[in-house]
Amino acid sequence: MAPFGFWAALAGTKKDAEKAYDEFLELYSKKFTKACDCLKKDRDTLFTFYNFPAEHWSHIRTTNPIESTFATVRLRTKRTKGCGSRIATLTHTCPK
Repeated sequence: MAPFGFWAALAGTKKDAEKAYDEFLELYSKKFTKACDCLKKDRDTLFTFYNFPAEHWSHIRTTNPIESTFATVRLRTKRTKGCGSRIATLTHTCPK
């Protein structure tokens, strides 16, 4: 069995995704017991993605509300090169 990789998580069908999921659990369950137990508990939720039409998958994969919220902060922090102090950074990233 080949090591589980990022691309295996982007399976084209639910059946392929479930196969990759099972291989992942088989490969890592002994070393990462708690993490794999969490994945097992949330199996149905993890595969909800495949209930949507395939043409929507690209958008669903790239939509992350947490990342989107902090994208502006990250951009401003990079542009100002950190500003040197916490207060200066907050002033630049969170204007009134």
